[in-house]
Amino acid sequence: MIRPHSMFTFQRTALALAACAALFPAHAQSPAETTLSGGLGVFNEKGAERALFNQYRGIDKDNSVAAMLDIDYSLRQGETGDWVDFQGYDLLGDTRELNLVWKKPGDWKLTAEYGGLVRNEPNQVNTGLLNLGSTTPVVVALPAGTGANVDLQTKRTKLGVGYTKIISPRMQLVVDLKTEKKEGSRLFGMGFNCATALDPACLGSTATSIGWASLMLPEPIDANHSQLEARLSYALEKLRFSVGYYGSFYRNANTSLNPSVSGSLYDPVGTLLPASASLLGYLNQSVALSPDNQAHQLDLSGNYDFTDKTRANFKLAYSTASQDDGFSSPSRTGLTSLGGQVDTKLAQFGITSRPMPKLSLLANVRYQDKDDKTPIAYYNLDSVGGSLAYTNRSLSNRKTAAKMQAGWQFNPDYRGTVGVDHEAIDRGEFTATSAIAGTSALRQETNETTVRAELRRRMSENMSGAISLSSSERDGSGWLKDNAGLGVTEVSANDPSLATAVFMPTLADRQRDKVKLQADWTPNKDLSLQFSAEAGTDKYNTPSVYGLHDTRMNQLNLDWAYALSSKWALNGYVSRGLQTFNQTRDAGYVMSFENTSASIGLGFTGKPTSQLQVGGTLSYVNDTSEYTQGLDSSAGAYSAASLAASGGLPDITFRQTALKLFGSYALDKKSAVRVDLIHQKSSYNDWAWSYNGVPYRYSDGTTVTQNADQSVSYIGVTYIYELK
Repeated sequence: MIRPHSMFTFQRTALALAACAALFPAHAQSPAETTLSGGLGVFNEKGAERALFNQYRGIDKDNSVAAMLDIDYSLRQGETGDWVDFQGYDLLGDTRELNLVWKKPGDWKLTAEYGGLVRNEPNQVNTGLLNLGSTTPVVVALPAGTGANVDLQTKRTKLGVGYTKIISPRMQLVVDLKTEKKEGSRLFGMGFNCATALDPACLGSTATSIGWASLMLPEPIDANHSQLEARLSYALEKLRFSVGYYGSFYRNANTSLNPSVSGSLYDPVGTLLPASASLLGYLNQSVALSPDNQAHQLDLSGNYDFTDKTRANFKLAYSTASQDDGFSSPSRTGLTSLGGQVDTKLAQFGITSRPMPKLSLLANVRYQDKDDKTPIAYYNLDSVGGSLAYTNRSLSNRKTAAKMQAGWQFNPDYRGTVGVDHEAIDRGEFTATSAIAGTSALRQETNETTVRAELRRRMSENMSGAISLSSSERDGSGWLKDNAGLGVTEVSANDPSLATAVFMPTLADRQRDKVKLQADWTPNKDLSLQFSAEAGTDKYNTPSVYGLHDTRMNQLNLDWAYALSSKWALNGYVSRGLQTFNQTRDAGYVMSFENTSASIGLGFTGKPTSQLQVGGTLSYVNDTSEYTQGLDSSAGAYSAASLAASGGLPDITFRQTALKLFGSYALDKKSAVRVDLIHQKSSYNDWAWSYNGVPYRYSDGTTVTQNADQSVSYIGVTYIYELK
C-alpha cells in the first residue's frame, strides 16, 4: 500500500484508542494522544501498466481506487509509570501492520506485532495449465497466447510477541517468538533433454516426436517458519555475559510437485508433435519442494574488562540442524528419509586495547567446525540401469578466520590504520563412495590473506577525507579430479586433462585489489557534501585457460544537502557503478559481460506558510547489462553460424523515472489535509522472457510476458485528525 506519511513520524490515531480501551485502563490524570488518518487514492491506469508499481504494494491491479487508514495511540500513565504505544498502518489493505509496545520503564516490556507482505508477480502468465498453483498441475498444450491469463502472488503473514524483564540491576531476560505464514504461488518449472547415452530409450527430437521439453509449473506455496529466541544477561563489575537460545522451525505443507503430462508438445519452431514415451516418463516424475527442517543453537557470549584500556570479547556456540522430512517415495535402497543432520561448533575471541594515547590495537580469531552427520547411502546410478552406484557426500568443513589491526594517531589531523586478515577453509576429505561426474575438479583447502591500510586526514575545520587500500591473495591445496567413477584423485596443475576445464571461481586462486576514497565537506552551516569513489579488480588463476578470468568494479557516489533558508531545503545524490566479467569456454564463446548502473535524485522540502508544508523527489535510474561476445579459436561451425545469425546476446536495459510530490495543510490545531502525487515511468527489456516482441514459448505453449513500457500516476488525499 502507498504510505504517504512514511517520510514523517507516523500520526497517532483515534481508532487505536477504541482498540486499546479494552486492554488498558484509563486514568484522568494520564491523557492519551491519538490521531486518525484516512483517505482515498486514485490511479490513472489498471492492469499491466501498473505491474512494476504494484509488485510489493498489495493493491489489486484491476482497482483504480484504494482506501487508506492509519492509526497511532500513545498513553503515559503517571501513577503507575506504564507506557503504551500502538500503531496500525494500511489497515484497509493487504500489507497492514500492527505494532504494540506496553512497558514499565526499568521493570518490564511487552511487544506484539502483526504484518502482511504481498508480492505480485510483475510478469503475466498465459497458459492452458489446469490446477495451476496446486501440487497436481495438469499440462494442456495450447497455441501460444490462447490460454488463460493468470496472476501469480505470494502473501506473507507474520505474528510476533516479545517479553523483556529486568530481574535485577544486574540481570535481564528477553524472550521473542515470531511466526510467518507464506501462501500463494510463484514462477517455477522443470525441463528435460533426453540423454540417449545414459538412457538409450530416451531419444532426441525427430521430425515425428519430441525428445526434450521445458514446462512452466508454478510452485505451490503453503509454508510456515517459526523462530524462538531467549537470552539471559548478567553483568558484574568487569564481566558481562549472556546465555542464549535460538530455534528455527520450518514446515511445508507441500512436499512435492506432481505434474501430469501427456499427449503432444511443441518443438522449438512451434510444431505440435507427440512426446516420446521415455520423455513423458521423466516429465511425470515428482519434483521435491522445500522439506521440513529445524535448527537449535545455544551460545554463551560476553566481554571482560582487564583494565579501563583493554577489553576482551568472546562467544561460544553449539548448533544442530536437522532435516528428516519423509521422501515422496522410498529411495532405490529403501530409505524413506534423508535423516540429515549438521552440528556446528563455534568459538570466537577478540581483544581491543589502547596501551598508549595514540595507539589502538585489535585482534580477533574465529573458529567454526561444521560436522555433517547425514547418513551416507547409495542414492544414485551413473545411468539408467547402470552398474555404478554412488552415494551422497559428507559436506563437513572447518573455517578459521583471524584479524589483527593497529591504529596510530600521528597528530590531531592524521590517523593511520593497518591490518591483516586471514581465512582458512578445510572442506574435509572427499567421500570415497561418492562421485562428481561432470565437475572439472574440487579443492579440499583454500587460504586467503588480506593486507589493508587506511589514512584519514582532517584537512580543515569543515573538511575531512580518507583513503584505504587492500590486497588479498587466495590459493589452496591440489586439485581433486574425478576418477571417472567413484572418488577423486589429487593431480598437479599441469595435468593435461585440466587444460580446457572450467573451475569454480570460489575455489580458484585469486588476487583481489581494492582502493577507496572518501571525503566529507561542510563549507558552511547550510551546505554539506559527501563523496566516495571505489575501484577493485579480481584476477583468477586456474590450470585452465578457460572459465572466469577477471572481474572489475568501480563505484562513484555524491550526496549533498543545502538549506536555502530556515523554511526551504534541497538535497540530492548522484551514483554510478560498473561491474565487468571476462570469461571463455572451450570450443565456444568469449564473453565480456558489463553492467552499468547510474542513478540521480533531487529532493526538496519547504514551509511556505505556517499552515502549509510541501516536499518532493525526482529520481532516475538507468541499469544496462551488455554482452560482448566472440568465439574461441576452437569453436565449431555451429557456434560460428549461431553467433553470425543472432549477433550474440542482446543488451538488457531497465530505466525508471519517478516523481513524488506532497503537500500538507493544517486546517486547525487538530486536523490537517495531505495530498500526495506520484508519477512513475518504467521501461524494461529482458530477452529471457521476450525478444523483439516475441515471447518465449514453453513446450506446452505457455508464455510469460511483461509490458516493456509502463507508466502510472497516482493521487491520494488524506485527512488527519488528532485527539488529546
